[in-house]
Amino acid sequence: MKVAVLAGGRSSEHDVSLNSAAAVREGVLAAGHEVIDVLIERGGAWSHDGDMLSLTPGGGLLGVNVVFPVLHGPFGEDGTLQGLLELLDVPYVGAGVLASSLCMDKVVFKEVLAAADVPQVPYAGVREPRWRAEPELVLRELAVLGTPVFVKPARLGSSVGIAKVSSEAELGPALDTAFAHDSLVIVEGFSPGMEVECAVLGIGSEPDASVPGEIVLTGGADWYDYEAKYTDGGMELVVPARLPDHVLEDVRRLAVDTFVRVGCAGLARVDFFVEDGERVLVNELNTLPGFTKTSVYPKLWEQTGVPFPALCDRLIALAIERFELERSVAF
Repeated sequence: MKVAVLAGGRSSEHDVSLNSAAAVREGVLAAGHEVIDVLIERGGAWSHDGDMLSLTPGGGLLGVNVVFPVLHGPFGEDGTLQGLLELLDVPYVGAGVLASSLCMDKVVFKEVLAAADVPQVPYAGVREPRWRAEPELVLRELAVLGTPVFVKPARLGSSVGIAKVSSEAELGPALDTAFAHDSLVIVEGFSPGMEVECAVLGIGSEPDASVPGEIVLTGGADWYDYEAKYTDGGMELVVPARLPDHVLEDVRRLAVDTFVRVGCAGLARVDFFVEDGERVLVNELNTLPGFTKTSVYPKLWEQTGVPFPALCDRLIALAIERFELERSVAF
């Protein structure tokens, strides 16, 4: 196959994307495919071999068989890129427009899970105009969550712009910091539970789930922040997570259920808290998880018996399979 690997992007996760794409490039090559590198500049322009690209609806992309987007954050995993690839009429790895957009918005994602009574931490969404107009009322409403809480830009990833707030006095400044990255912020209640992650792979109603892994912070961080995620030695992944077998199965079941519920395809990493060694809470779902050398998604599949080149090959095959299925129906 001729595979376009998209890297970079307009978001603050541009550099993370470049690192992930370098690993994917190696994996795709090792799987026996040809790689076509496409860089999306910070300003949004697309280039290949130093030349700017012009895209034509229905015209595909550089004659490739499939596109492997390795982009994080807005304009990459929020449905906008996926919509463009749909208009180009080219197969691509990962979730479609709706699932990408839904899962990127942490508030909407949690509301969908809440409607299905899926267990999760308490949370509240805050929009910037209301915060500017009624800060005291917003703070009073958020007080019911107690402290500590996590304040996050609602439509960003890689722990960018996130703060752990340990007192009410810190909440206002943390909101201001998060609003510098997004006009919608989510405030999540604290869970003392074990952080567990599970990788999902497939399309349709019966995707596969990896062995769940446990996140153990080893670099002195108080929580799983940007440095812990992307610095060597910042965290250790324990596979399988140190939980009873029936709880590990609960994690895998909930990972698949969440993947299917929001309409994902191809791949996703589902993050959990497990409290008291028994109670499993869904935290979030990442439709384009990292592929760097420290990233959890490929590590989980490797520990489940799927080496990195085989994983890349499977994702390419799933992208083409989904494309053919969706084009087989009359719109």
